[in-house]
Amino acid sequence: MARFDRTPFQIQVQDLSHDGRGVARRDDGKTVFISGALPGETVLAEPTARSRRFDEARTLEVLEASPERVAPRCPHFGTCGGCVLQHLAEDRQIVAKQRVLLENLERIGRVAPAEVLPPLTAESWGYRRKGRFSVRRVNKKDRTLVGFREQDPRFVADLSVCHALLPQIGQKIPALAALVDGMQAREHIPQIEFIAGDAATALTVRHLVPLSEGDRAALAAFGREHGFAIFLQPGGVDSVHPLEGEAPPLSFRLAPWDVELAFEPLDFIQVNARLNERMIARALALLDARPGERVLDLFCGLGNFTLPLARTAGEVVGVEGDAGLVARARANAQRNGLGNARFHAADLARDQRGAPWMRQGFDRLLLDPPRSGADEVLKQLPLQDIGRVVYVSCHPGSLARDAGFLVHERGYRLVSAGVMDMFPHTAHVESIALFER
Repeated sequence: MARFDRTPFQIQVQDLSHDGRGVARRDDGKTVFISGALPGETVLAEPTARSRRFDEARTLEVLEASPERVAPRCPHFGTCGGCVLQHLAEDRQIVAKQRVLLENLERIGRVAPAEVLPPLTAESWGYRRKGRFSVRRVNKKDRTLVGFREQDPRFVADLSVCHALLPQIGQKIPALAALVDGMQAREHIPQIEFIAGDAATALTVRHLVPLSEGDRAALAAFGREHGFAIFLQPGGVDSVHPLEGEAPPLSFRLAPWDVELAFEPLDFIQVNARLNERMIARALALLDARPGERVLDLFCGLGNFTLPLARTAGEVVGVEGDAGLVARARANAQRNGLGNARFHAADLARDQRGAPWMRQGFDRLLLDPPRSGADEVLKQLPLQDIGRVVYVSCHPGSLARDAGFLVHERGYRLVSAGVMDMFPHTAHVESIALFER
């Protein structure tokens, strides 16, 4: 087998890919994706992988820099696989994401919005309140690493800090690594999840073997010293429990709608609190639900959109596949005195045409699906009476596909669409679109 040639090469970068890498073309016309490179730059790059259709490389040196290049704030930029756009000026990051959205809509859905909405942004650092650290004991280094995956996902990044996380989490990574390294079970802890409410921050430690009394005492002391509520997860999601005593309640308020949402340590919540409020406000404004109208909220989770909607709409029906989230959404509706919000558990990737909620009739539809999109449920819904659809998306490709279906097969028009910077400095594109009959 021929040895892989890693000889560095000089090349001019022409574009930016959807995952934040520079796009260039070799002399033979083959595309190469280059991490750490920006459009318009000339770089010295080292090959890292090769396939039939394209090559991959990493930037060794920037020979001619783009005027949009900035110095990355994070010392782990280029190694950690998280914030891959830190070298691009913040105001240009959101422009790049908007272009990804519009290109996807045109290429995949063959649609274009009549209006491009102004991008929604919030704080660009210290915003992330939920995530998962990988944990790995590296015997060669005689250390335990706690962090996110490297750009090469086989490895865990050795992090000293993470500026994207809330400071009470991002500045405690070395202390957390030292804690795990001192535990007897250190080789049997694969991950630690974090989540922050308004008044408490929780760490959930996944462990594959029972913890000794010494390990439990060390975790308890760490929680008290650093202000974390510690939870243990010896098995599946249902096995999560507080390390000791009664855990503090986890919740966050949506002040503009006088709503408080309680959640559990492994629940899905939007990671960026300030941007989440702005996103809800935009979604509700676009949906424009009136007091006498019935609204269907699909993939509703804890009621992030459902409960604010219930403040103005006549009735809101939320549907979600996770039965635990549905139970907590119902409790959240009751806690907030919203008797006009009802919830159902249903797998929206399967046939729901016989479900009672599907036949109830709705005036407006809001949906916030996972990356896979909402094509299955959209094909089943009786859309003929729904005059307005607001689609919140975490993946522009699936939004574009579903937009094509709504426009070309169900008689809607794409009134407006825009991006929302839920994950600044990453290549993640969050977006929102309005469809009308």
